[in-house]
Amino acid sequence: MRPIVDRTFRDEWTPRALALLRIVAAFLFVQHGTAKLFGLPAAPGMGGVPLVSLLGLAGVLEVVGGVLLLVGLFTRPAAFVLSGEMAVAYFIAHAPRGHVLSPFLNQGESAVLFCFIFLFIAAAGAGTWSVDAARSGRGAATSLPSSRPR
Repeated sequence: MRPIVDRTFRDEWTPRALALLRIVAAFLFVQHGTAKLFGLPAAPGMGGVPLVSLLGLAGVLEVVGGVLLLVGLFTRPAAFVLSGEMAVAYFIAHAPRGHVLSPFLNQGESAVLFCFIFLFIAAAGAGTWSVDAARSGRGAATSLPSSRPR
């Protein structure tokens, strides 16, 4: 019986989907940092955060780490650090609001999602469209293990 999704199709598009996930998540994540540090996009209570503060450190990590992820440079270590930052952010900023096991109720959904997306990227790598792939000479190759023929 022929599989619904051809292995060749899956092997070709999985690294591209990983790269798209990395790029979109990083683009959204950078905005959290720029809102903290520069007030862009404008958000209530954001902008002009002192660099020597927890929010300032978070903003720097979000901008620098987010840009590294966006272009796919040092992807695995950057994603690992950002995953940890989001775990810490959840327990410092959201869990104290109550409902530790319900991010929906304590407004921690984005922190949890970013945490696990970045943890996945730290394990899987950058995908195809990245500086890491270009530097390793793989070009369009992926950092995911290739499927072996059966």
